[in-house]
Amino acid sequence: MSATRLFEPLTAGSGVYFDGVLLEVVQTPCQRIEVFDTSDLGKLMRIDGANMTSERDEFFFHFILVHPPALAHPAPTRVLIIGGGDGGSLEEVLKHPGIRRVVLAELDAGVIDVARRHFGAIHHGAFDDPRVEIRIGDGMALVRETAERFDLIYLDLTDPIGPAEALYSAAFYADCRRALADGGALVLHIGSPFSHGERVRSSLANLRSAFLQVTPWFVHIPVYGATWGFASASDNMDLASLPPALMASRLAERGIGG
Repeated sequence: MSATRLFEPLTAGSGVYFDGVLLEVVQTPCQRIEVFDTSDLGKLMRIDGANMTSERDEFFFHFILVHPPALAHPAPTRVLIIGGGDGGSLEEVLKHPGIRRVVLAELDAGVIDVARRHFGAIHHGAFDDPRVEIRIGDGMALVRETAERFDLIYLDLTDPIGPAEALYSAAFYADCRRALADGGALVLHIGSPFSHGERVRSSLANLRSAFLQVTPWFVHIPVYGATWGFASASDNMDLASLPPALMASRLAERGIGG
């Protein structure tokens, strides 16, 4: 089969592309999911024409999203992941030996089904870990209605466009704050500071309206073709003030390598 050039715009005048051979297309009631085999990234998942994750660069996103706040927390045990149907964030969370329970709230079961078939190199079977409860449905409703309190809430979402836009709002961040245990943190990605400057500013402003401590950090994500922003929001976790030596010692104590 011939390769397809997969363009994804960052702005009206710039973007990124990869060449890939189509392996599968799944149209769910929610969205169109495509899997391509690419020479640079291995298997690549796209949703509604946007690059989501790939075998060879997922580490850049999932490791950097999950571990800084999880290491800053002295002993996380209960975690909520909203989105994250590829299983990458889930797999990283489960590396922390104190984790007793993870709720994965994914809107579209089709994403998990595709991940099970094609992206074992990303999730490594994490969906079947006995500590994991998978809930298919509206993550916003779960956060509003749950009586459970979580040490960490991760928003591993698509960009704030269309149905996902409400999950980047000040109102939803306030709902997440109520679902956090004492000492907990909300963690999410916030876009490219160069290509999505207003989106990054708006997300940080909304977080600061709900939380006392908001810390952004940035890393290049190859599949997105840009430097990408992440943020941790908490009332009492100041991620920026933690010494690197403490983070390194907790990595060692928890046996997290690689």
